[in-house]
Amino acid sequence: MSEFWTLVDDEFGPAQGRTLVRDHVVGALRHRTAEQALEAGVEPRDVWLALAADLEVPRERWYGREEPARRRGARR
Repeated sequence: MSEFWTLVDDEFGPAQGRTLVRDHVVGALRHRTAEQALEAGVEPRDVWLALAADLEVPRERWYGREEPARRRGARR
């Protein structure tokens, strides 16, 4: 779960990130907020990816600041 908050904070900042997680309804999360989806047991990674897509975060930032290294590691 801490990686979820790191990604949110890095992309939106702590204050705006908390507000988005609490208030922004995402269609891909069955029309719930990220907070509601997390409380319902949706995997934090899936919540982040849905939130990032909905808010049009560029794909190269979906995996954080170290995205290329993470992507290489995920392919192994």
